[in-house]
Amino acid sequence: MEKRTARALEATLAAHPLGDPEGALGYTRPRTYEELRALLSSATVRLPRQLREVALYVARNPGDFAVGNTVEISKRARVQPSTLVRFAQAFGFPGFSELQDIFKDYVKMNWPEARDRADPLAKAIAADNPDLRIIAGMVHTSIASLSRVPDGIDLASFDAVASGMADAETIYLIGSKRAFPVTMYMGIALSQLGIKNSLVDNFGSLGFEQLTFASASDAVLAISFSPYNSITPTLATRAAQSGAAVFAITDTIASPLILTASAWIGINEPDFGGFRSLAATLAVGMSLVLGVSRRRQEIKFGPGMSRRGST
Repeated sequence: MEKRTARALEATLAAHPLGDPEGALGYTRPRTYEELRALLSSATVRLPRQLREVALYVARNPGDFAVGNTVEISKRARVQPSTLVRFAQAFGFPGFSELQDIFKDYVKMNWPEARDRADPLAKAIAADNPDLRIIAGMVHTSIASLSRVPDGIDLASFDAVASGMADAETIYLIGSKRAFPVTMYMGIALSQLGIKNSLVDNFGSLGFEQLTFASASDAVLAISFSPYNSITPTLATRAAQSGAAVFAITDTIASPLILTASAWIGINEPDFGGFRSLAATLAVGMSLVLGVSRRRQEIKFGPGMSRRGST
């Protein structure tokens, strides 16, 4: 019954002239999930409220869109089935099933390998010992998070962030709550590599004072995740007002950092027991540190050269 209802709904809405290669909102139909993700990132403020809710769910749960029909998926996304169809038509698809195909392709390409790597943990997860189940569950979640990074990360955005940080005189690192361990570790690593940086930890509510000397010659890396109830976006805005280039690591297109950042890297980590993993964020953060170091080496000694290989 639900399948017939979903098909009837799509047929009704598809009768409207919205299924052109250029959608109702003026966007060219994306061919892959990565293209859709990039499009959503650039079109945040132009989406109507209901379609924005769908976009947020897509960013957090792309795999959910590959399984089930319109009615089933709408229940998971907590929107009306008609909203899913309008979302698809807004981007040039005749109906939701055509949009769903790109999510099915994404799942086929990215999930089997992750499941294979997680298989050795299955026995531990099912074990009688509750401590072992907790450990195995957190490890499983971290593996799943890490496995999505190589295929899911936007390399153009990574290059923009790393290059902008490499050009800076001082790199300011802003992150609180769950993001703070990442910024702290990045600060340690940058210092060990001889790269001038400043950790804005807001200790004693002195975050704004810690940004006093930020200027147009500096860069800021701000890290924040939903529900975005930290001071990080406010501090990033203050840094931008000082002329510093702001870059970000965040999780969804709803992040307030996107409005301030010149470029941003999206990371959406799964949770276990109500706590989200930091594995992928730490990996990307340290990759940025190494990327900044490499770019500075190339500026100083030329592409492909290092201190050891220079003359």
